[in-house]
Amino acid sequence: MGCITSILLIPSAGVSFFFSAWIVMIFWGIMADDVGVETLSYRGALVVTIALWLVIAPFFATLSRCGPFRRR
Repeated sequence: MGCITSILLIPSAGVSFFFSAWIVMIFWGIMADDVGVETLSYRGALVVTIALWLVIAPFFATLSRCGPFRRR
């Protein structure tokens, strides 16, 4: 991937992050009554989303380098 393409992907990652946080907030609100927990604010959804991204992103990066889905 070229340098310009990488730079242009940064804003799309930001938009994806905020959209993911909004989706987490919506689904948390739907499931909150069934699970017996309180609803989550958007700020809380941002924290949950960044935690998930920090755990899941390295996992998929490792899979792409070493796993069965490795590009050759």
